[in-house]
This record gives sequence, structure tokens and C-alpha cells, in this order.
Amino acid sequence: MNLREMFRKFAREAACAVGSSIAFFAAAVVVVLWAVLGPMFNFSDTWQLVINTGTTIITFLMVFLIQATQNRDSEALHLKLDELIRAVSKARTSLVGLENLPEDELKELQSEFSALQAKYAARMRMRSERQNSNSTAQAT
Repeated sequence: MNLREMFRKFAREAACAVGSSIAFFAAAVVVVLWAVLGPMFNFSDTWQLVINTGTTIITFLMVFLIQATQNRDSEALHLKLDELIRAVSKARTSLVGLENLPEDELKELQSEFSALQAKYAARMRMRSERQNSNSTAQAT
């Protein structure tokens, strides 16, 4: 197993572990314990430095772990969506790899899909209104 694969597995496991409720409560206990120990250390600079240094180091490392995990999840999601687009006969296969388009082309597509959504919403409102009027007419 190469280094990249080892990091991938470690990042995934670490992200799952630190995203758990147990990890949250453990972190909360550490903070409460630190706060309780404040008076014992006269709220000294060293006392403050301990929590500041600890949280900075943990945050710095977690940024990389979380980013690695999100990158992988995003890539897998894109591949799944690309496969679905290819599998549906009426889908536009030009949308495969959409995440690589320039921003202006993405905005253009967004506008197109917003217009389609508005068109279908209007169509659904009309159907609903027709059904309501038919139901009212039949009830009388």
C-alpha cells in the first residue's frame, strides 16, 4: 500500500472519528477542564497559551484531513452523477464533467435550468388549478 492510499484511509477514519458525538463531548470536556483549572493557574498566560496552542494545532491538521475527505467524496459524487447522466437516454451527456466548466458557462446553465424550473412549476400550478376546479365542479 502506497503513502497516498494510507493517507486516504487515515483521513477518512480520522474525519469520521472527529465528526462523532463522542469526539465533540471529549473536546467539550477538555475545554471545561481547562476553564476549571484557570483559577488554579491564576488565569496565567501559560494557561491561555495551552488552549490556544492546542486548538490551533488541531484546527490546522483538521483542515487538511477534512479537505482531503471532501475532495474524495466530491470526486466520487461527480463520477456517480456522470454515470447516471450517461445511463439516461434523454440526458444531455454534455453535462458530464460540468464541474470543470468556466464560471460564466456554469452561470449560463444555471439560468437555463432556472427557466426550466419556472416553466415546470407553472405547468404544475395549472394542472393543480384544473384539478381543483374539476373537483369543485364535480362536487356541486
